[in-house]
Amino acid sequence: MTAFSEAERAYLKSQRLGRLATVDRHGQPQANPVGFFPQDDGTILIGGHALGATKKWRNLQKNPKVALVVDDIVSERPWTVRGIDIRGEAELLTGPHELGPHFSEELIRIHPRRVHSWGLADDA
Repeated sequence: MTAFSEAERAYLKSQRLGRLATVDRHGQPQANPVGFFPQDDGTILIGGHALGATKKWRNLQKNPKVALVVDDIVSERPWTVRGIDIRGEAELLTGPHELGPHFSEELIRIHPRRVHSWGLADDA
C-alpha cells in the first residue's frame, strides 16, 4: 500500500467530497461524487445511503480497481488548484461501523496503490 505524505493526509482530512471512478461491466469508467473518510491505517472509507444497491458497488464486485480524485480551487486569480488522485483496489465491507447511522451497513475501503498530488505544500 502507498503511504500518504503529511501534506496529503492533511489535505484529505480538510475535504469531504471526492469523485470515485469504477469500471462497469462493459469496461467503461463510471465516476460519482462520494463522501470519504481517511483512516489512520492509510486506507479510505466510503459510505453511503443503500451503498450495496448502487452501480458502483456492483462494478466493484466484478472489478476492484478504483480511483478517487479529491480537488478544489484555491484561487481564481491567479488560477490555483490543488488535489490528489488515488488509484488502488477496493475492499467491499458489510457490517456494523462507526461512520454514523445515516450510512448503510455497506462500506468501500480503498487500499491506495498509487498516489499523485498537486498544489499541496510538499509537492516537488
